[in-house]
Amino acid sequence: MMLNSDQTELDLPPPRSEAEPAFGGGCGGSAEGAGGVGPCPPAPGEPLKKELQHLSREERRRRRRATAKYRTAHATRERIRVEAFNMAFAELRKLLPTLPPDKKLSKIEILRLAICYISYLNHVLDV
Repeated sequence: MMLNSDQTELDLPPPRSEAEPAFGGGCGGSAEGAGGVGPCPPAPGEPLKKELQHLSREERRRRRRATAKYRTAHATRERIRVEAFNMAFAELRKLLPTLPPDKKLSKIEILRLAICYISYLNHVLDV
């Protein structure tokens, strides 16, 4: 399938001086929209380009993050991050002496106990 020059301009970002003609150039040479019947059907992604063109970078980012695909990918990344975080706490917990040894500790308790244990080990080495 060959693209004519109008379709190529829509697919590629136009130079700054030609930004207006790239989006106002009709139907890309197709016969359906050239007869003056009305606006031609938008190409996939074209309405998004027109709609997002006037938005700020922050607003475009906000809208992109609102998509279901982005939220799903973000949730997956966050789940992996939290699992790695929890595994690190579990490994640290195994290294700390407590009575009883299987006592459940919160994350802050693990950190505080680790600080005390490191201080104790430093004291033992200094003596």
